[in-house]
Amino acid sequence: MEIQTSEAHSFEPARSLRISECESPPKDFSSRPGTGGKFLHIASNRFWVRGVTYGAFRPDAAGNEYSDLDIIEKDFAQMAANGLNAVRIPHTMPPRSLLDAAQRHGLRVMVGLAAEQCVGFLIDKKGAPDIEEWVRAKVRACSGHPAILCYAIGNEIPAPTVRWLGRRRIERYLESLCRAIKAEDPAGLVTYVNYPTTEYLQLPFLDIISFNVYLESPECFSAYLARLQNIAGDRPLIMSEIGLDSLRHGEKTQARSLDWQIRRTFAAGCAGAFIFGWTDEWHRAGAEVQDWAFGLTTRERRPKPALASVTQAFRETPFPKALRWRRVSVIVCTYNGSRTIRECFEALHRLEYPNFEVIVVNDGSTDSTPAIARAYGFHVISTRNHGLSHARNMGLKAAQGEIVAYIDDDAYPDPHWLTYLAWTFMTTSHAGVGGPNIPPPGQGSVAECVSNAPGGPVHVLLSDEEAEHIPGCNMAFRKAALQEIGGFDPQFRAAGDDVDVCWRLQQKGRTLGYNSAAMVWHHRRDTVAAYWKQQVGYGKAEALLEEKWPEKYNAAGHVTWAGRVYGNGHTFVLGHASRIYYGIWGKAPFQSLYERAPSTFFSLPLMPEWYLVILALAWLSALSALWPPLFFASPLLALAVGAHLTQAVLSGARASFSGPPRSFVQQLKLRGLTAFLHLLQPLARLWGRLSSGLTPWRGGGSPVAFPWPRKFALWTERWQDPEERLHSIETALRAEGAVVSRGGDYDRWDLAVRGGLFSAARLLMAVEDHGGGSQLVRIRAWPSFSPIALLLCFLSAGLSLQSGLDSARLVSGICAGTALFVAVRALIEAAGGLSSILSAIEKTQKA
Repeated sequence: MEIQTSEAHSFEPARSLRISECESPPKDFSSRPGTGGKFLHIASNRFWVRGVTYGAFRPDAAGNEYSDLDIIEKDFAQMAANGLNAVRIPHTMPPRSLLDAAQRHGLRVMVGLAAEQCVGFLIDKKGAPDIEEWVRAKVRACSGHPAILCYAIGNEIPAPTVRWLGRRRIERYLESLCRAIKAEDPAGLVTYVNYPTTEYLQLPFLDIISFNVYLESPECFSAYLARLQNIAGDRPLIMSEIGLDSLRHGEKTQARSLDWQIRRTFAAGCAGAFIFGWTDEWHRAGAEVQDWAFGLTTRERRPKPALASVTQAFRETPFPKALRWRRVSVIVCTYNGSRTIRECFEALHRLEYPNFEVIVVNDGSTDSTPAIARAYGFHVISTRNHGLSHARNMGLKAAQGEIVAYIDDDAYPDPHWLTYLAWTFMTTSHAGVGGPNIPPPGQGSVAECVSNAPGGPVHVLLSDEEAEHIPGCNMAFRKAALQEIGGFDPQFRAAGDDVDVCWRLQQKGRTLGYNSAAMVWHHRRDTVAAYWKQQVGYGKAEALLEEKWPEKYNAAGHVTWAGRVYGNGHTFVLGHASRIYYGIWGKAPFQSLYERAPSTFFSLPLMPEWYLVILALAWLSALSALWPPLFFASPLLALAVGAHLTQAVLSGARASFSGPPRSFVQQLKLRGLTAFLHLLQPLARLWGRLSSGLTPWRGGGSPVAFPWPRKFALWTERWQDPEERLHSIETALRAEGAVVSRGGDYDRWDLAVRGGLFSAARLLMAVEDHGGGSQLVRIRAWPSFSPIALLLCFLSAGLSLQSGLDSARLVSGICAGTALFVAVRALIEAAGGLSSILSAIEKTQKA
């Protein structure tokens, strides 16, 4: 093997690019805020929201809450002097004079539109105003003002009201108001201030996810933030209210609590936070609130200890500057990646991390990739083309950091990517950590559709912070843990390497973490042909994985994840259902939406092999020309095709596209292409799987024993716990390569060996103790045929018999051949499973 290297370099981010120091100058309002993945930005600079809520106050005689401009000016000046950069006006539309004052003091304003005040008109419509026009008028009064951070449609619609109306009606209500806001101010960002009791609301149309959260336990607070991040998905999450009552807890406790609340908020990857509130002066429902004191200042604007605590905590966001960060080796493996790799390298130079190196492994590229990498001063290793896993191992071997972070050549990192990865390693014992990969904007319509199609790089989570799988375009590991398992398996040349390495780490008892702020931008395929090629490759990788990890796959050849799969592009499942946990009488403080696992019946059309079902039904329908009774297959064919088409169309209709508003025709084209990709992807996967041997009719062990039930009675003078004896049989079976499963709580068998799609072999053991350490071990093993095998066998045999009686000899022969094939195949699979069981029992007896 020929290897060429160039000198390695360590990188300290350029001073001019340090995000923590180059945020928008306080009075630079030339650009409006925007979103980029999990964070906010103004122009090209990160904008961390460091804010407070302001009001509500006692209105004057004319009903205006914010009429005393002298007090507003003094409050805003004091806020700015303490490092705050944002104000939230929660319940009342602020006058333009307040926005002007905010601009003068370098403050951005979350404008509350108070739509929760009108939600009652959805119940009693008599005398109801035009709510959309009411909201439009409010937005029109301040549209385009440079001090606006975003519009908040409403604040905490009461949970009983949502429960009364139903979540979908509330969701439609909020979506209609969001569209009204965008119509008046297209560049304005929109949010809705939610809270844990209506967490279940699904609001994909929002630009920002905002939550009011009051938790007094640091651990519970962090855990709930992780949950909210998964709810937010690829959008920024802002804590629109956090705080503590100093009247009940004392001012010193308030200061300590706000310190950890702010630090944990930003450590969890939130885009910012608003402290509730600026002052103890608070007026609601026509009266002064006297029994709360959440303010950073008193009613007389005397600063409490909490103000200094908040100022210091905000100053050190997202992390304290004095932390000693672990050394990280960033590894970019590339093969002919010149089209996108320059973008990756530019972003690596902008990383906000003080201690890292970049290693580029050129896996036999024939384009200009090596020259581009050297031009950026990176350590370049050039080898012949041996595949992705080999390249990853070459980078691992050369890495000097104790953490190795992998990123694809068609991806580029967020400036704080390494910071959040390293923080997770520093605060947990995880062996690996991953984060989201988000499609960058402006890729084109095909790439947008691909990002809403199945088969993309997704993460699988066991909990909100622990992963079962992290995708290879954004994954990092402790170098020692990766070396302990021997690195990546070289047989995975293009895909599947990430799944394999995650499973091997977990096999060693290690865990994987997930940080939703450790974000990379990952280009999706921008042509249908490239998408097809990618999915065929993934199908081939599945075949390799199934061969290496058969116990991870079911009889049909599909992986069974223990966790939940997150990401865009999931095909809509017919029969999909969800439930909301309300608690008794709707009193639960945290009310969540729980997705029910789809039934096996409704999951069938999602499988690539559904195309084989359609093909079989089409074949039967064609044979009806020779024997008319087979026409019964035609309605079934229509149902099979219809189910597949319906799922694809619904998936396209539910797809979400970013960017400016599009015409109806443009939307129709995008959704039509997305639906087509939902049809194409399983076909591409099927092609890759079948061409690599991952077929439904693949078999299990060698059929040595004839597949009939067996019983054994084994006498032994050596006492052994029955569970240990079963475990030793299970271990022997796995050593032979058998796919073994254990019986469940309601099963009358102990172990099962999968033979294939059509059959398995099962084992039941009973042990009698006879004193003196003697035992009589009774074992029963028998074949078990799957319902699909029995159905196909008897149906084909019946059709063969009936068509023979009707003198349709060709049809009779075809059906008889099908029945014979299924029967023989099932017997061979059962015999293979029984042979494995008998061999394992023999080995354990000799041991």
